[in-house]
Amino acid sequence: MTLSKITHPVRYRVYQFFSALKAYLPAWAGGVHGELSATDQVLVESFLSTMAQRRLFAKMSPNDQRHALAVARTLQQAGYQQLPLLQAALLHDVAKSLGQPIIHRVAIVLLEAFWPQALTRLSTPFSNPKPILPDQSHSAFIIQPSSFSYWRRPFIIHAHHPAIGAAWAKEANCDPLAVDLILLHQASLDSLADTYHQTLLEKLQWADNLN
Repeated sequence: MTLSKITHPVRYRVYQFFSALKAYLPAWAGGVHGELSATDQVLVESFLSTMAQRRLFAKMSPNDQRHALAVARTLQQAGYQQLPLLQAALLHDVAKSLGQPIIHRVAIVLLEAFWPQALTRLSTPFSNPKPILPDQSHSAFIIQPSSFSYWRRPFIIHAHHPAIGAAWAKEANCDPLAVDLILLHQASLDSLADTYHQTLLEKLQWADNLN
């Protein structure tokens, strides 16, 4: 492997790390907190038309909201205005709101870059996990905490956030294709048989990787 092939992902992971860290800093230290700007709010409301959909977006951390908005804007600037694609852009990481402490985010970023096999092991409970079940108090879907130890939970959430986010989006009456795109946003393109759907998934992954 050449030096350029090594340093490029390293630079990207360093960018990811400091971007995530900034969301956890206090405002006086440069952290990003507070409500969305008027421009951001217009974009969100343009593609998330119901309160249930907007509540999903509001569940995300400031960093994840910024990332989602950047993905959506990248797609818009490239000329893509399809509702399912932009709904998926805004909500593809919504399940990370279940719990992604900064120490786990740092560990996930580093393991993805340098030791993906270890991340896979950490993301798989030692015993068979209980299924994702309806949470009656929130009328949503959660991973059952008793399925694995607390310290492993963020790794499990990271691995399964596409499926959980898709379940939430479906419950919030997002476009069915948006639900599929959220479910498959980290999957191979041939996961969707239809060429049009494959194209949208490719564009979502492209914009996601750019941001």
